Amino acid sequence: MFAEVPEVYIADGHHRAASAFNVGLLRKQRYLDSGKEATGHEDFNYFLAIFYPDNQLKILDYNRVLKTLNGHTPEELISALQANFEVVEITDPHPPAKGTFSMFLAGKWTGLRLRPGVVTATDPVSTLDTEILTNYVLRPIFGISDLRTDERIDFVGGIRGLEELERRCQADCVCAFALHPVQVSEVMTIADATMLMPPKSTWFEPKPRSGMVVRLFEH
Repeated sequence: MFAEVPEVYIADGHHRAASAFNVGLLRKQRYLDSGKEATGHEDFNYFLAIFYPDNQLKILDYNRVLKTLNGHTPEELISALQANFEVVEITDPHPPAKGTFSMFLAGKWTGLRLRPGVVTATDPVSTLDTEILTNYVLRPIFGISDLRTDERIDFVGGIRGLEELERRCQADCVCAFALHPVQVSEVMTIADATMLMPPKSTWFEPKPRSGMVVRLFEH
């Protein structure tokens, strides 16, 4: 049945898959160095994966919380955002569609709508909301370019709800941005184009229980 699957995408766990592949190479080399001949059926040729049909996979939002306004007052931040976004009043903090964002600032949710013509690039990565937020908000206004290492930003998976963004802004952060979830089709399009998803863009569900399968390595 697996042979009939036309394409397989790593939705979650690409670092673990790469690590498992590299461990397999090391174990194979040790096996060969011991004088044995590999047949291709040894344990080191495989690693565990779970397959989900794309229509049974759901992507939740992956939101951002900021620990500083980078020297801006709330009023200055809103003014800076208006260059590329329409700032609107909202009653529901969940962004309704692609190109819309919600910002929690000074105890209040505010809606942001990307202005037409702001994004001129047409590649599938540049049009992702996570990339738009980085290119037109985080980098120019907050001075955050490297989402992986900058300690002024943190990430909250959508499984925890927007209430967690509010809680963080009352605890150790000053501002939060909620994003519309990336679509499965967008992830597949980016993979087909041999491009990479921006960091912390997707929160996939369902997730298998930790310890559901345990495999012991032979020494």
